[in-house]
Amino acid sequence: MIQIKDKQFEPFIHHEQIADRVSALAEKLNADYTGRKPILIAILNGAFMFAADLVRKLNFDHEIQFAKYSSYDGMDTTGKVKELIGLSISIKDRDVIIVEDIIDTGTTMSKLIPMLKSKGAKTVEIATLLMKPGKLKVPLDVKYCAMEIPNEFIVGYGLDYDGIGRNYRSIYVVKEG
Repeated sequence: MIQIKDKQFEPFIHHEQIADRVSALAEKLNADYTGRKPILIAILNGAFMFAADLVRKLNFDHEIQFAKYSSYDGMDTTGKVKELIGLSISIKDRDVIIVEDIIDTGTTMSKLIPMLKSKGAKTVEIATLLMKPGKLKVPLDVKYCAMEIPNEFIVGYGLDYDGIGRNYRSIYVVKEG
């Protein structure tokens, strides 16, 4: 059990299971991208741990960029996406893989994918650690998903509660009651 601000969290996904799922996802990417040189766009802040672990398992040439978009305020999504840090390189005629920590409503991705295509990306795919299919509000094609989870609020392995809790190796779920 861990305490973050006013909430208690209990263990949900152990770090060994995370490592296994990241390895399996990397194998899929390796199979699909060998011989290509995509640009991975890791979405800050949450995806930094996942991106670091994932790229160490990729055996094809790639570049990595970091971008920051936000649609959250505390534990809730606002439904609006703000670009806080944009790309510093051209993606024209390039394969792009968005590396995301978690997909909840899909709002951020539904805005980001058309934006990247408008900048000339040849292809755009999503590689996410976690996805909450029951919370999706928009149709979204997620080709690379490590794990699907129920609609629970979680922290750890890069995910936070109001800026705190990213440092945990495992993922924790808010304890109700």
